[in-house]
Amino acid sequence: MQTSPDHAYPTHWEADVVLRDGGTARIRPIAPDDAERLTSFYEQVSDESKYYRFFAPYPRLSDRDVHRFTHHDYVDRVGLAAIVGGEFIATVRYDRINDQGLPAKDPEDDQAEVAFLVQDAHQGRGVASALLEHVAAVARERGIRRFAAEVLPANTKMIKVFTDAGYTQQRRFEDGVVRLEFDLEPTEQSMAVMRGREQRAEARSVQRLLAPGSVAVIGTGRAPGGVGRTTLRNLLDSGFTGRVHAVNHAFPEGTDRLDPEGVPAVRSLREIPDPVDLAVIAVPAARVPDVVRDCGEHGVQGVLILSSGYAESGPEGRELQRAVLQQARSYGMRLIGPNAFGLINTAADVRLNASLAPRMPGSGRIGLFTQSGAIGIALLSGLHARGPGDDGIAGISAFVSAGNRADVSGNDLLQYWYDDPDTDVVILYLESIGNPRKFARLARRTAAVKPVVVAKGARHNGTAPPGHAVPTVRIPDSTVAALMRQAGVIRVDTVTELIDAGLLLASQPLPAGPRIAILGNSESLALLAYDACLTEGLRPLRPHVLASAATPDDFRAALADALARDACDAVVVTAIPWVGEGDTAAPGESEEATLAAALRGAAAADPAKPVTVVHLAMDDLAATLAAPGECSPDPGRTGGEDADPPQAPEEAPEPPSDRAAPAPPRPTYPPSRPPVLFPAPPAPEAPVPHRPRPARTRIPAYPAAERAVRSLGEAVRYAAWRRDAAEPGRVPEYDDIQEAAAGTDIEQLLDRLTPGVAPGRSVALPPEDAEALLARYGIHTRPALPAPDPDAAVRAAARLGYPVALKTTAPHLRHRADLGGVRLDIAGEGDLRRTYTELTDFLGSPEELRPVVQAMVPRGVDTVIRAAIDPAAGAVLSFGLAGAPSQLLGDIAHRLIPATDRDVTDQIRSIRAAPLLFGWRGSQPVDTGALAELLLRVSRLVDDHPEVVGVDLEPVVVAPQGLSVLGAAVRLARPPATTDLGPRRLPVY
Repeated sequence: MQTSPDHAYPTHWEADVVLRDGGTARIRPIAPDDAERLTSFYEQVSDESKYYRFFAPYPRLSDRDVHRFTHHDYVDRVGLAAIVGGEFIATVRYDRINDQGLPAKDPEDDQAEVAFLVQDAHQGRGVASALLEHVAAVARERGIRRFAAEVLPANTKMIKVFTDAGYTQQRRFEDGVVRLEFDLEPTEQSMAVMRGREQRAEARSVQRLLAPGSVAVIGTGRAPGGVGRTTLRNLLDSGFTGRVHAVNHAFPEGTDRLDPEGVPAVRSLREIPDPVDLAVIAVPAARVPDVVRDCGEHGVQGVLILSSGYAESGPEGRELQRAVLQQARSYGMRLIGPNAFGLINTAADVRLNASLAPRMPGSGRIGLFTQSGAIGIALLSGLHARGPGDDGIAGISAFVSAGNRADVSGNDLLQYWYDDPDTDVVILYLESIGNPRKFARLARRTAAVKPVVVAKGARHNGTAPPGHAVPTVRIPDSTVAALMRQAGVIRVDTVTELIDAGLLLASQPLPAGPRIAILGNSESLALLAYDACLTEGLRPLRPHVLASAATPDDFRAALADALARDACDAVVVTAIPWVGEGDTAAPGESEEATLAAALRGAAAADPAKPVTVVHLAMDDLAATLAAPGECSPDPGRTGGEDADPPQAPEEAPEPPSDRAAPAPPRPTYPPSRPPVLFPAPPAPEAPVPHRPRPARTRIPAYPAAERAVRSLGEAVRYAAWRRDAAEPGRVPEYDDIQEAAAGTDIEQLLDRLTPGVAPGRSVALPPEDAEALLARYGIHTRPALPAPDPDAAVRAAARLGYPVALKTTAPHLRHRADLGGVRLDIAGEGDLRRTYTELTDFLGSPEELRPVVQAMVPRGVDTVIRAAIDPAAGAVLSFGLAGAPSQLLGDIAHRLIPATDRDVTDQIRSIRAAPLLFGWRGSQPVDTGALAELLLRVSRLVDDHPEVVGVDLEPVVVAPQGLSVLGAAVRLARPPATTDLGPRRLPVY
């Protein structure tokens, strides 16, 4: 771009955005070499729109106008354009003004006048709203805090753009125009408006890909086989309801039909007279740019690139991938792939299988997204094996396998599935997360209305898979898992667990609590289920063991009885083959089919509680339970208000009576599944929200008790999260926090400490500055006085008062009491001199050890609190006990900032060593209330000031009354780029 030499072209203002109708546009600053584009754009605008812009007839732009509208200083005068296909479709401009509305002369003036012009053909697509978000962010960056706009009363569309934006504004009518003034500081309402627009636009862009009216397969082979021809065959076999075209430049001249498929065949996309909504591209990578150009010129809405040879092949392929993405977006198209496996939509009015999957999956309620084609095959195959056919337990609503996911990603599918009425459960297999901060936000919102189950590959090597050019996430996978749990995501480890959890959540209501009834005709299998429940943190009731020869009617009665109990929240049925006397099966039916019908009937009579089945060597039972079929409720029960009165709850769970033994204690939870402290079951007036069970009852069946109970445990934890999410916590206000003064201190510290520091690098504050900044937020540290020699140590102790502690601050010994670097309870001068000599003789010279003296504080539990900024995940608050064991075992809890009071309370209790804080083995409980307040204050500091990129409080000694912060460190940096807090934009990797 050609710009004035005084102000460089701001490339970081460039962005791709999704518009209201699902198309894309490029937003970038207007530069001097845009004169021709601006003139062409203006010529295509109607006279009415020109009148609304200039308040008078203005048929053409003069040379002076063109120069003024294309030459900006990018500070006081800024222009942005929205571009599709290389041409302007809309512009916005602001000019800094003073209080009198005249051009500003003083750089302190913080108001600007803003004006828009949108080409008539693109009005109603949300272009102006997107431009307003971006120009407001630019203005804030340049020190402008307020916009003013004058609009003719008849220009209702533009007035609506301003009034709907959610900013705090004033509106008045004077001199025949409406004058609007609004602050640019983001508000809760403006952020909600922006997020809502983002969701609707991105969901619409995915919907256009999944429900095309016409598809062109570009690269269809002339002979059977090959990627293109196979995809075309799958598309036709699926019963696609739209138009299909085969495209191949190598077709012989005059070819107009491809046989035996019988579809129209052309050599070039331009030969198709009708619109094409989706182009499936299966040509060599070198030819893809030409094909994408043809698609853009033909008006294709989206492209699916099956071709490989991109980022997964190395640096050259990565650059080719970026170029293809930029090319697709320049025409307003979304892109799936490259190196994609395909997409599927099972809706009856679409029936789209634009993938390499040879079998069209059955329709159902599960939305499925994978980045890996191989995992996509495994998931589709596994689901088919568990419940084939439409309306079966394992049916899907849509499937997308995005390959290198250069554009469309799991975040886009979360936006789509959030309010998709055909999807009840979302399953994601992810190998990388391009924007974890946005993922957490979208997952939390989606999980509040439907389960989100995630398995993540590439967890431990610290690098993204080939082809995934994403920002590096420095935080460990355990932290990512903790943040997912905070967002309500059900995190599992394997493909099998993805399917197991998905089936239960798609077919069963959410349990109201952790109390699990177990029944069946095998005592050993019931015990396995009982033990698995304890391992998962559930509360199993005493198993009801039926006779080995129990009939289907016996199972029906036992299940109906268990579901009727108030003390039961869910039921696990265990079954093994039996040998009965007489004819126990209905005529013409197998015993397993009869048992399935009996279980379905009992479950249908009480549809508010989940039921799952564990079977051994009874595959027909599992298949029958999974298939769609009418259920016959128990004739002895009608459910609802007419149901039999529930039985009194059992006093306590016990193991089977013939193996009498004390009930096992509550187990120590494995790191991957932390305990959930279950509240009492909700009162009848506040039931756990659950989806109604379909009229055709389907029950998930598992070949192992551990798999069934693990899935049920995930459902119980998710239901508890849903209950908590319905009443979210709050971020408390503290009267003693000095936010403005802290901001001034931070600016002065950065000015003093960062000259010569490379951009993006942080600096550590000197101890006294760190303590002063923390004090602004009510975080007070105990003073530690330097002791370079024994005399200085004695003077420091006299100033602080005995008893004291003598500690080293050398990096390799800091907080290492186990190495002798911390000496406590020094009662007098003699003890202090002797301890000082021992310390330096044993560990090194004072210059190396850098010892300090600190007053003793009340004894308690040593803890650590940290806050750090990850460039991708955002601000993370961490808590754990001090010492090597917690670090070695990874016993550290993480929460996203800003944390609420509920977040930090759960964070404190979630570490495995939490009993030490609550009176373990008769010790005195410590002040966890003061600990929670400290966590909230640290969270507020980091959230209020993005310049604070690191806080380290260690140790924090939590006593029975109050706490003491004995060590503190703070790091600052210039505010980092916020990937999820600014105006909406599509990522570029």
